[in-house]
Amino acid sequence: MPYPPALALTLLVETPLYTAALTRAGGIRPARAATAAVLVNLATHPLLWWSLSRCAGGSAAAYWTAFAVGEITVCAVEAALLRPLTGLRLGEPLPWAAAGTANAASVLAGLLAFAR
Repeated sequence: MPYPPALALTLLVETPLYTAALTRAGGIRPARAATAAVLVNLATHPLLWWSLSRCAGGSAAAYWTAFAVGEITVCAVEAALLRPLTGLRLGEPLPWAAAGTANAASVLAGLLAFAR
């Protein structure tokens, strides 16, 4: 799958989810929430894509292990990045729940959209 469609799909899925969660549960203004969603994805998506492309030639077990570790890492980094972007405290459950939900949804969308 080429990178531009993967990034576009990620942003199309995750931005509304982050925006809804941060606006409704966190009291963050919609524009700030959407901006934060885009920025956290622009910080993590290219690095994850590059890392996984380095594993693509190996065994399926190695790839899916790297995929799982990468997605968990992305969730943690995105939750941490939400703090300076939104003012939410990292110890609150909202950044973690929003990051986990948004990333799980985009992984599912990617698997469904680009299944071969």
